[in-house]
Amino acid sequence: GVLMIYSSIYTDPNLLAGALHWKQLLWSTLGLLVMVSILLVDYHQLTRWAYLLYFLLIVMLVLVFLAGRTVYGAKRWLVFGPVRIQPSELARLFMIIVLARYFGTRESSEPLGFRELIVPFVLVIIPVGLVARQPDLGTALTTFMIAACMVLTVGVRKRVLFSLAGIGLATAPIGWFFLREYQRSRILTVFNPNRDPLGAGYQSLQSKIAIGSGEIWGKGLFQGTQSRLHFLPERHTDFIFSVLSEELGFMGAAFLLFLFLILIYRIFLIGLQAGDKQGTLIAVGVASSIFLYASLNIAMTLGLMPIVGLPLPLVSYGGSAAITFYLSIGLVLNVWMRRKSFTSFSYKREYPFR
Repeated sequence: GVLMIYSSIYTDPNLLAGALHWKQLLWSTLGLLVMVSILLVDYHQLTRWAYLLYFLLIVMLVLVFLAGRTVYGAKRWLVFGPVRIQPSELARLFMIIVLARYFGTRESSEPLGFRELIVPFVLVIIPVGLVARQPDLGTALTTFMIAACMVLTVGVRKRVLFSLAGIGLATAPIGWFFLREYQRSRILTVFNPNRDPLGAGYQSLQSKIAIGSGEIWGKGLFQGTQSRLHFLPERHTDFIFSVLSEELGFMGAAFLLFLFLILIYRIFLIGLQAGDKQGTLIAVGVASSIFLYASLNIAMTLGLMPIVGLPLPLVSYGGSAAITFYLSIGLVLNVWMRRKSFTSFSYKREYPFR
């Protein structure tokens, strides 16, 4: 990640002066330290603080509207001296902990009905709504999907599942009227990127040019013309995969996907072997988070999804995102370390596939 960030900015005096690659190295180092530090605290102790963490998250999200800093037209950051925090990045991790606590202490192993879904829905929709209002629709929808993955792991009655799916499909068109104009334009650009090649479709077209021009082996590190000649916007954040694909080619991109596959696979294995329900749900939430962020970011760079501003986990520039992902992985390692502390849990008994 640090290497690709440097490769994407080294010809831009303004970005290079900000030493973004060194900042990312600092954030990654701090993230590793935090990841190791969280292993010292039993994850059951963390889940006991789940509702306190949830309250702090809501407070931070509200403070964003009152005293947040606006960047690129979106108010998402809280500034404390030289440090900027993006509470929406913490939302997914705190939601994982809260839902793991809520469902982990549930005594019944029966699938969830409508009544059992009311409380978790309220817990999820409040922060998701606040994040969407920033506006950060991509993070809001991803957080909601992570929560949905955890709910499906617990189990939902088929009748309820089909009913919710039907309601969602029926009401989806109504959401179009609540979108802002630029959000509608991004969605339309997916179906016709040439409708506005110098406006809404510019980023998508330049990204696809970069990825395609890398061919099999790439142009070589630091040799990507789309980034070096500044054709590709946001190349060190949202479109870092485009830079990597242009310089390292299909083989480099495939290797990165292989690394993500191994990471997600190992996290799911830890979830299967966890000592209790809370551990399983934490692993499922973290694995879903990494999978959704990586797949949606890559789909966005390929023009298969609207541009929603999601980072590529552990590769894109961003301190809040990096530390949150390291914290998430540390939480999963915490579950693995303490898997033998609870021997009464049986995944197949507690979470039968229905």
